[in-house]
Amino acid sequence: QDKRDSLYLIDVLERSEIGSNTDIIRGMDSQTKTEPMRVLVTGGSGLVGKAIEHVVKQEGGCLEGEQWTFLCSKEANLVDLQQTRAVFEKYRPTHVIHLAAKVGGLYLHMKENLHFLRDNLRINDNVLQTSHERGVTKVVSCLSSCIFPDKTTYPIDESMIHNGPPHDSNFGYSHAKRMIDIQNRGYFEQHGRRYTAVIPTNVYGPYDNFNFENGHVLSALMHKTYAAKKEGTPLQVWGSGTPRRQFIYSLDVARLFLWVLREYDEIDPIILSVGEEEELPIKDAVEMIADALDFKGQIVFDTSKSDGQMKKTASNAKLQRYLPDFTFTPLSEGIKKTCDWFVNNYDIART
Repeated sequence: QDKRDSLYLIDVLERSEIGSNTDIIRGMDSQTKTEPMRVLVTGGSGLVGKAIEHVVKQEGGCLEGEQWTFLCSKEANLVDLQQTRAVFEKYRPTHVIHLAAKVGGLYLHMKENLHFLRDNLRINDNVLQTSHERGVTKVVSCLSSCIFPDKTTYPIDESMIHNGPPHDSNFGYSHAKRMIDIQNRGYFEQHGRRYTAVIPTNVYGPYDNFNFENGHVLSALMHKTYAAKKEGTPLQVWGSGTPRRQFIYSLDVARLFLWVLREYDEIDPIILSVGEEEELPIKDAVEMIADALDFKGQIVFDTSKSDGQMKKTASNAKLQRYLPDFTFTPLSEGIKKTCDWFVNNYDIART
């Protein structure tokens, strides 16, 4: 683990904009907090969990006296209620960032919708109910833009989550994630709990799952491009490349998570995303990946494969009202950093 963390810190270059986001990370009214937080991060070894760990340990995100625990699935299977209760008893958190989930890429979701539904319902209920039973002050859960209705108007905002069924390709995962919002409302109305959620758009970065079939779109494409260059073969891209997405770098998501934990006081969720004008076709991202990895071969789009949702344009107007000066990492820069990390850490990357 120490080797991985040191490699992460070496390979993920700090951005010049970090300083301008420092107050956001640390919280403007943090000096008024009487008891230092004990924060439990579920899913702490994944894409967003590793990014939060970086921000906490390397960017001043941990305030004096705070304890941060990054939980991985090997320590507790959160599908199991008794294991969930045991890990809460062990660490006695005052705050929880809930990232743990059964996740996968588009094609795995299409094959196993029931498994995604049942496992995620159990995980989320166990974490939220145990948090309530143990008097946790605040829980920030991670939702996904795939929870939004398939047939809707754009841009989508936080008020539209339950306005229709999600896309058929991942209905199991989407409905399970939607229920977190319902539970948050319930815990507030019945018990006064301040549990909330964030909705990131497509997250990418170091420590993602780079598996060809089960990885998220950018990470899987990075691995495919790396392999095609190494083998001297064409790059096969599943789908037409025309679906449009808003991509957000994992360290940006992490910085915003800390702001939500310390400052955001609403029960209703908040979308974490770059602006609508930053949405672009996947084929454009493929070209950025090819440039970052210096791939000069042929790029072939396999249109026999499903495209999934053609667009999921999300509004970040609410986030902009709260944090008008937050600086996002440009996509080309984030892709370059992630590709560099993947190449340099191929032996430990999830492939």
